[in-house]
Amino acid sequence: MLILELFSDENTPINETRMAWGRSGNKVVRKYRCSIGRLKGKIVSSPGACFKAPDIKKRIKLKMTKAKLKKRMQLKAKRTKRINPASKRVQALNRASRKK
Repeated sequence: MLILELFSDENTPINETRMAWGRSGNKVVRKYRCSIGRLKGKIVSSPGACFKAPDIKKRIKLKMTKAKLKKRMQLKAKRTKRINPASKRVQALNRASRKK
């Protein structure tokens, strides 16, 4: 038996993800924000990705890259979010779907 089964009745749906918008290249695509699991709060491409096992090799590689190029990565990301029309569209869509 799961803890979720104890604290929810049949009428309440259990949502492990909420819909969010993200960018894939210069296109705006639908993605999912994890509400439970290891990646809680992150935006992922499919709901199943919230529970995927971590890829240790990729994790170490990103850690090394960040150690070398942290400032450059930050500046590039900031510039993209400020200039790219798709990024602006994503921000507007996610802002509109936020709960008030």
